[in-house]
Amino acid sequence: MSSRSKPSVRAFARQVHLWLGLSIGVLFAVVGLTGSILVLYTAIDDALHPEIRLQGAAPPPSWERVYQTARATYPEKTGPWRFEATEAGGDIPARYYKPPERADRDFAPMMVWFSADGGRVLRRDYWGEYAMTWVYDLHHRLLLQATGGAILGWSGLAMLALMVAGLTAWWPRRGGWRKALRIKRRAALVRKLYDWHKQTGLWSFGLLALLTLTGVLLALPKESEAVLTPILGPPAIAPTLDKSAAFDPATRISVDRAVAIAQSALPGAGIAWIETPSTDSGVYRLRMRTPGDPSHRFPHSFVWVAPATGEVLAVTDARLAGAHDILLNWIHPLHDASVGGLPGRYLAVIVGLAPGALFILGFVRWRRRAHSLGEKR
Repeated sequence: MSSRSKPSVRAFARQVHLWLGLSIGVLFAVVGLTGSILVLYTAIDDALHPEIRLQGAAPPPSWERVYQTARATYPEKTGPWRFEATEAGGDIPARYYKPPERADRDFAPMMVWFSADGGRVLRRDYWGEYAMTWVYDLHHRLLLQATGGAILGWSGLAMLALMVAGLTAWWPRRGGWRKALRIKRRAALVRKLYDWHKQTGLWSFGLLALLTLTGVLLALPKESEAVLTPILGPPAIAPTLDKSAAFDPATRISVDRAVAIAQSALPGAGIAWIETPSTDSGVYRLRMRTPGDPSHRFPHSFVWVAPATGEVLAVTDARLAGAHDILLNWIHPLHDASVGGLPGRYLAVIVGLAPGALFILGFVRWRRRAHSLGEKR
């Protein structure tokens, strides 16, 4: 075989890009679109449910009152509750994990919103049964629970290959950069479709690849850890605590007291989430927001407090994390674009629409070219 007849890397990459695009392009478009929606999903959910909007100024919440309202309203829910400290001064979101009435699903916590003073329930729902969490499950697990997450993770690797193949097929030869970046104004529709596809792919490539890679790491945690550990060392081991240890409910310290103890254990840190013990066993787990943590809503410092004595049982400070944990701590805020503030979120919304645009432009061009070649034959 002569050197001219050998398939080039560019031609091979073009074929890989074409067939990956035709096979997973729709999935990539759906993941991108749902990701764009989820960038602002808490704000959208609040807008869809005016019953939880704050009317007037809100007093600082009494976490013990919120806890007592939860126990009184749902006495059959004797397990741990998790309350979110939003810093917004409005409704108080809460979650009750593994409700018995949703035992057939691997993740379907009961979602409850309390009034700002903690005295009333404003809304109750279940994860996956209202619009934004349905979109979240579609984006994260394809509505197929753990199996869907695995499918999406491995498909994410194919999506990365799709993007790299497209970039390789486009990459200009020496001296051809100006021509490769140009949009030909007076051209046939097939050429215009190519130019639009090319420009969309080029300008979205960097952020889209980052969002896809972090999505793979989130969807395949065990596989990701197996790859990262030889490079960065093992991740930190979570403290071993006896969460089944019983206590007398009459001696339980208040939730507000547990919050104060946690803030003393990590000076300068704010409260992000409060997980209570069960009615008569377990511990308080307080998720803390320390300066410099890349995630504002889901920070990575924790304090565990004994509910009977107020003793600090363990502390995890994200500022002392090793290389492996630092990388893990950055994955989620990079994926949801929260590290970029509002401008970064809006940019991620736009980039999330790129896979859909790329699929439509590429598919239409492929069909028109196939039709044109068919007519010539």
